[in-house]
Amino acid sequence: MFASSYNSLLVLFSLLVAILAAYTALDMAGRISSAPGRAAHWWLAGGAVAMGTGIWSMHFIGMLAFSLPIPLGYDPAITALSLLIAIASSAFALWLVGRNELPSSRLFCGALLMGAGIVAMHYTGMAAMRMAPGIRYIPSLFILSVVIAIVASGAALWIAFNLRRVSPLVRPLRAAAAVVMGFAIVGMHYTGMAAAQFPLGSVCGAARDGVNAGWLALVIIVVTLAVLAIALIVSVLDLRLESRTSMLAISLAEANQELTYLALHDNLTKLPNRLLLEDRVDRAIQSANRENNRFALMFMDLDGFKTVNDAYGHHIGDLLLVEVAQRIGANVRSEDTIARMGGDEFVLLAGVAEPADAATLADKVLTAIQEPFQVAGRELRISTSIGIAMYPGDGDHQGDLLTNADAAMYHAKSLGRNVYCFFEASMNAHVHEQLQLVQDLRSALVRHELILQYQPKFTAPNGPVIGVEALVRWSHPTRGLIAPDRFIPLAEKTGLIVPIGEWVLDEACRQISEWRTAGHWDWTMAVNLSALQFSHASLIQTVREALERYSLEPHCLTLEVTESTAMRDADASLRILQQLHDMGVRISIDDFGTGYSSLLYLKRLPASELKIDRGFVRDLTSDTEDAAIVSAIVALGQTLNLNIVAEGVETAAQRDFLTRLGCDSLQGFLLGCPMSADDLMEALSQDNVPNDAT
Repeated sequence: MFASSYNSLLVLFSLLVAILAAYTALDMAGRISSAPGRAAHWWLAGGAVAMGTGIWSMHFIGMLAFSLPIPLGYDPAITALSLLIAIASSAFALWLVGRNELPSSRLFCGALLMGAGIVAMHYTGMAAMRMAPGIRYIPSLFILSVVIAIVASGAALWIAFNLRRVSPLVRPLRAAAAVVMGFAIVGMHYTGMAAAQFPLGSVCGAARDGVNAGWLALVIIVVTLAVLAIALIVSVLDLRLESRTSMLAISLAEANQELTYLALHDNLTKLPNRLLLEDRVDRAIQSANRENNRFALMFMDLDGFKTVNDAYGHHIGDLLLVEVAQRIGANVRSEDTIARMGGDEFVLLAGVAEPADAATLADKVLTAIQEPFQVAGRELRISTSIGIAMYPGDGDHQGDLLTNADAAMYHAKSLGRNVYCFFEASMNAHVHEQLQLVQDLRSALVRHELILQYQPKFTAPNGPVIGVEALVRWSHPTRGLIAPDRFIPLAEKTGLIVPIGEWVLDEACRQISEWRTAGHWDWTMAVNLSALQFSHASLIQTVREALERYSLEPHCLTLEVTESTAMRDADASLRILQQLHDMGVRISIDDFGTGYSSLLYLKRLPASELKIDRGFVRDLTSDTEDAAIVSAIVALGQTLNLNIVAEGVETAAQRDFLTRLGCDSLQGFLLGCPMSADDLMEALSQDNVPNDAT
């Protein structure tokens, strides 16, 4: 037998190629199992080529490392066949580990088929030498090489299947497993080579017309390493792309989840919003119909919230709403739904057995909201009005229930607020009328339906006229003249009072400018400011622009602010009133005596006038308490050097009494009722100002 030898360097290279091929196989198995759809087929094809080429290259480099004392060569066709066998075996292995499961029976059959493929590749490659006489094999070593191939294949399949998922330790484990598999593959190859015997006188038939082994080793090594490197690089890049895509998908899912939450919840209080509430009411209706039970829908509107918002700003208002939401939530059951409808409106969906249970729950909420709130270092007090609609009975659909609960809430407000009220069918008509009135009011300014009437103000006791007070009226196209007490509260609730107030101020300045041009230089124009208008950020600028627009001297304009508005936030009021005073505008404290004033603040207010409320004047001659109050107000005003105006003078006795007390000016139906500018001028020209209430 010929004595054989091995090139140590090529043997080492064969081992390295085997390890690299094993690692590539493990990595490809992971890519195939995680790739979606058609991508898995492309990874299977590419992985089979890379893995098969790697295993075949290890085998061929090992054969190139083998030398005999005769020239050797390799038949190209048979060599190519052995490569195809390696690729086919690799494709089968990768397909097998790409399945969702790998039971023992499938693992055993796979190991037999893959082991047979590797054995076939090896011995086909040996046959490419075309030895004559043929190669003899030692039976025991031949069988051992087959066993090693099958066992190594089974181990490789099991390892590849279990290491295909991405995890923090998967790459170190794959590297360690690749080393083990590489040694197993090399062990099978060199066991098979050891089984081969070459009789003396043997000739290699492929030595003359086959592929020369001298340069083939280098080409195979370079090409194989390139193929395996490209496969690994593509796999790593794809893995990174997949990882980034996965992170992006996770971020997108989280964003979608957050958007869904925001779409169904109020951003400020984190309570369910109208959309989610309507869904839950629909579900509650279905459940009530199915299980024959009842539930209550409570519509809540905060009393006094707008005042807080206007006086302290939207930031404090928002903080108060959050506190209200938390307090309501703490006083209802976890299975109940409390939602914010917007602004200062909340809705409570509660499962109750009887209306009495709903009343008990409403009482609990009323009591909770009445307790003072501590917000940003301020103690704030508000209340709430609650309208209750019951199901079944007060509506068949969620829209009807919400509408009816809202109607009941408005009725509760009309009863004095801080109460609850159950829905009754008659309430809808009133609510619809109010809603229609609000809609009409929104268009009143555009359609020029608002008008001003002017009530003269006289020097006590009988004149002359020293000025007028502008009073807004609404000339509705179908309802006729609407009194302020019907539409001003709606305007304040909806915020329309601000543009209406700006129009009143502008029109009053236009009219007084016209009168002054006509010769009434000593007249003043008094304009009432609502609480919302007084605290509005644009007030100072609006007043300044109105005066400039009509070239008016500021002292001819008197702005009337109610005592309660001025005292709500005394420090803030002082700043606003001081700016108006510095501008030259006169300030009148209206409805004096009806609120609670601190004399410390009152003497600091830059007011020029106190206006006694008509409530004290009405019973002045018959009620000694009212007389005492009016006397005290007059004395206080005189002490503070303020002009004293009494409104609501309707009788001669009232006029005489107020004159004796020392009132400077009088205003009321006895002396002159509110009238249009033209009627007022006509009455004055006739020197016959109306003195009755007609």
